[in-house]
Amino acid sequence: MSAATAQLRLLSRWWESRPTATRDREFALVFTVLSFAAPLSRIGAELGALTAHGASDGSVLVTLGQTLPLAVRTRWPTACLAVVGISFAVHESLGYPPTFGSLGLYIALYSVGAHQEPLPRVVPLMATGGYAVLCAVLYALDSPNGLTDYLVYYVALTAMWALGVLVRERRVREAERRLLSAQAAIAGERSRMARELHDVVTHHVTAMVVQAGAAQYVTESPDRVNEALVAINGTGRRALAELRFLLGVLEATGDSAARTPLPGRVPDLVEQTRAGGQPIRLVEDGEQPDMAIGAHLTAYRVVQESLTNAVKYAAGQRTLVRLAHTPGWTDVEVTTAGTADGAPAFAALRNDAPQVSGGRGLTGLRERVEMLGGEFAAGPRPEGGFRVYARIPTGGTA
Repeated sequence: MSAATAQLRLLSRWWESRPTATRDREFALVFTVLSFAAPLSRIGAELGALTAHGASDGSVLVTLGQTLPLAVRTRWPTACLAVVGISFAVHESLGYPPTFGSLGLYIALYSVGAHQEPLPRVVPLMATGGYAVLCAVLYALDSPNGLTDYLVYYVALTAMWALGVLVRERRVREAERRLLSAQAAIAGERSRMARELHDVVTHHVTAMVVQAGAAQYVTESPDRVNEALVAINGTGRRALAELRFLLGVLEATGDSAARTPLPGRVPDLVEQTRAGGQPIRLVEDGEQPDMAIGAHLTAYRVVQESLTNAVKYAAGQRTLVRLAHTPGWTDVEVTTAGTADGAPAFAALRNDAPQVSGGRGLTGLRERVEMLGGEFAAGPRPEGGFRVYARIPTGGTA
């Protein structure tokens, strides 16, 4: 891209950033100056081809009547067209010399089409009627132009108005597209936050229920009761911390969103579930790279949902959580032991089956992982039990 093109784009962005009313006033001022500056002063639209008068104070006034009203062409386009049109008719009827300011009629017509919302039907009819009267007056004043000339000029004026209408319709469609995009983004964000809330509440409430249920069997051992209560307390605190995280994401914008702390760590999640009585082993291969918040949260949710399902459907069965870190990727695998006879307990966890928890479950996990560009698989193992596997790109930010 050349330096001249870059300068033009910079100038265009600066011009568009200015208030519309200011731009219109500045445009009208520049247009007026050009209308009296040689050599443009003698270039313009000419309809009647009459030469009854030369340049005079009157010609200056009707020229100003065709240029200065453009200062309100966006705010009051119909009024602008009325003043410019009358000034143009007087200019042509009195036979003043051509002027660059006569092009203001084209600009005023374009402005009506582009900015008058809604456009009353009477406006095009009155404009057409006014043009017909002007043509009749010019014909009575012995204008050398004929019917064909007037029709061609009318088509040109109509084309300017139609161009403005096309621009306005395109602007309306673009506004509707942006609105639909915004609504889709809001709906997507609501769905994402609902999924996050489901993951948080389902996991932690399940853990608390399991821990509370186990506590009733150890009432004769104060130490074990105390341990159970501590575990329940810790689970509740983690649930509150994650809910605060979600609320922080909802409220945060820009840099503050990037500084919002992540909801938790997989080792803490494993320890919490282990405290509820589920035998879990964590194996981590490689050094965890810097992960985008979307990738980190997805890996955390995969482990969280998998452990929640393990507690629900395979309580007391050995569970293995394996994290494998490589440059650019993190592999997450959660396997729960079991026998072939116990496989039906996981029937509700098939990828194509609805989740008995009432949430999105494995289907939601698949969507999250694939949205980041990763891979996801889940299903019963031939030897019994269940396996959840996800391969997540560390740079995923969806």
